[in-house]
Amino acid sequence: MLYGIFPDLILIIMAASVVLSLIPEQIIVDYLGQGSGIGAIATASLIGSVALIPGFIAFPLAAMLKDAGVSLNVLAVFLTTLMMVGVVTFPVEMKFFGFKATLLRNSLSFVGAIIIGLLMGALL
Repeated sequence: MLYGIFPDLILIIMAASVVLSLIPEQIIVDYLGQGSGIGAIATASLIGSVALIPGFIAFPLAAMLKDAGVSLNVLAVFLTTLMMVGVVTFPVEMKFFGFKATLLRNSLSFVGAIIIGLLMGALL
């Protein structure tokens, strides 16, 4: 199975890396920083859903964003969608699990990430 998905996986990782390297850090902080309100949660959920960043890069990135003033609930949404929702990997996942199962898993993960972010904002 690995040999079957390896070319698709490498292509996805390369494309995501190029796109993320083109976005300046300050733009991310401007859209996700303090005072961005509910828009920051929406933006974080969309970026996290589309981005394909491994955990060993995502967590230091989250620490940098926290130091730049991004709130914990926005970071929670960003990291949760980043790890659980896969818009970019949807076609590969669909090959193995089918369209309905992939859509259901991604949709439930997205809703769960929003709930986690809202709870973090309410509790912290």
